[in-house]
Amino acid sequence: MPFLGNDHQRMSDERLMELVVRGDERAFGAIYDRYQHRLLNYFHRMLWHDRERARDMLQDLFAKLARKPDSYDASRPFSTWVFSVANNMCKNAYRHHQVVRAAASHIRHEPDRVEALEGIGVDHEHFRDRLSEELERIDPDHKATFVMRYHEDLAIKEIAAAFGCSEGTVKSRLFYTLKKLAERMKEFDPNAIHHGKA
Repeated sequence: MPFLGNDHQRMSDERLMELVVRGDERAFGAIYDRYQHRLLNYFHRMLWHDRERARDMLQDLFAKLARKPDSYDASRPFSTWVFSVANNMCKNAYRHHQVVRAAASHIRHEPDRVEALEGIGVDHEHFRDRLSEELERIDPDHKATFVMRYHEDLAIKEIAAAFGCSEGTVKSRLFYTLKKLAERMKEFDPNAIHHGKA
């Protein structure tokens, strides 16, 4: 990891991007270090738990940002903008590879951060497997909304900004997804996943 001075570490994402546009490589390194793990995890969950594909997508995203830093819409918070870019990249991947459902059987497990898994009283590995399987059957926008909320801990407002939709739409998608999961998975407790998630 490159050494970053405290000045860069303390800067907001938006200030760092101002410097990136001016060609500041250390600012770019700071943004990369700040977001690489979250975005890698996001791509991994969205793209059939394929680690290599997730890494490729992460590199593509930052390569594009390095080539065209002014593509960042400075009127938006960087975090919501970059997740909306990542989501669009996933949609393109779905279009080019019509294997969303077929890929479910090839999912590899990764420990996840859904707090609701704690204390649910079912085998965690089996639960993760079933949850991943069912999420593959859900509309991509609903799946992305669920992953952003419960895996990436983004607020409703941040998700709405990432999608360019209303907070009501985000809540509706989450309600629909939780309802579907509860119908299809007897071991899924939507009340548990809501706990502590304002």
